[in-house]
Amino acid sequence: MKLPFPDTPPPGPFRAAFWKSPLRGPWLTSVLGSVLLIGLGIVAVTGFLSHSAYLPGLPGNSIVDPDRDLPTIGWPTHPSWLYALTQGLHVTIGLAVIPILAAKLWSVMPRLFAWPPFATPAQALERLSIALLVSSTIFQLATGLVNAQYWYVFHFNFVRAHYWGAVIFVAAFLLHFAIKLPVVLRAYRERGVLKPLKADLAHTRPEPPDPDGLVAASPAPPTISRRGLLAFTGAGAGLVLVGNGGQALGGPFRKLAYLAPRRQSDFPINKPFAIVGIPREAVGPTYRLTLAGGPRELQFSRAQLLAMPQRDATLPIGCVEGWSTTQDWTGLRLADLAARAGVPDAAEVLVESLQTGGYFRAVSLTRDQLHDPRTLLALKVAGEDLSLDHGFPARTIIPGVPGVHNTKWVTKLTFRERSST
Repeated sequence: MKLPFPDTPPPGPFRAAFWKSPLRGPWLTSVLGSVLLIGLGIVAVTGFLSHSAYLPGLPGNSIVDPDRDLPTIGWPTHPSWLYALTQGLHVTIGLAVIPILAAKLWSVMPRLFAWPPFATPAQALERLSIALLVSSTIFQLATGLVNAQYWYVFHFNFVRAHYWGAVIFVAAFLLHFAIKLPVVLRAYRERGVLKPLKADLAHTRPEPPDPDGLVAASPAPPTISRRGLLAFTGAGAGLVLVGNGGQALGGPFRKLAYLAPRRQSDFPINKPFAIVGIPREAVGPTYRLTLAGGPRELQFSRAQLLAMPQRDATLPIGCVEGWSTTQDWTGLRLADLAARAGVPDAAEVLVESLQTGGYFRAVSLTRDQLHDPRTLLALKVAGEDLSLDHGFPARTIIPGVPGVHNTKWVTKLTFRERSST
């Protein structure tokens, strides 16, 4: 069957003579692909772990439709820094692979303009995998980058789009890996894993012709060696890594994160009080915390809460944008409040905020999270009353959970004897 493509390719990049670099070839593409395999693999795994940490099966926790969600695992409270670690890796490595991805796309550019686009069903499958992989990777990295900057230039729900984009990315990634693994193994077998790096600029030669057309038909003289290209790419990735990694480590390292948007403060604020629409009087003297789920509802003023036995805990907040901070918190154990409400063996608690709009104004915590002795309804931080921006009059602080599940401006706790999952 003759394909509906002219025999003569269009001018420009569709013709083999257009590509002149002597560096392109299966080995270079395999090296860059191997590095991306590790980097993007970590990003994908930590991304799905983050989604699992949201415990989307519980009321109020899911933005993605639970009926269409992938299976998730229970999320532990030990160690308390686990979520901060996974999201620090997710965001920091996700940003650092951008220079490597750019180099990888440059290395395979002739294939993106191959003519004809495909000649057999196998080639069509390969082209489809490439199209899905390239588009989903760029989409994931681009939307993740602007989300970390709080620059919402798009008009769709980031979390849902990022989640389903990740599903498409992983499927395309695995398909592309299966198709290209023999090519990678052959390139390493024929040229060695590190041997081409020994050649300096004077000894840089094109790779042998390959069936995929990566090697230039009429290469120009080299202007940089392969090891120079990889060093330049690695330096770019390293600068991005250093420029963002400090926000995940926190403390004095935050000042090193010169590319991070929240490096100025050791206690960043994602959502200040002024933008959430809570009336000022709601956090004034009339404020009451409601405990529900027991024989009758109970209400307490902030002064009454402060008069109860206070507990201390040093816990981090790990944010989905990649930053973390560790603070000293003072407040009431949620387990003690459950007992006071008449539900001492509560299996779940719904935490509601004074915030009336947006996501996660009401989130659920599991039995393990609720009964962890470090889980607090915090009234103070670093020995001082919470500020309005940090959740005054009261907020929850739970070890190991996503930052948005440490609910600010808490107004009601509903304890349940049975889990809703």
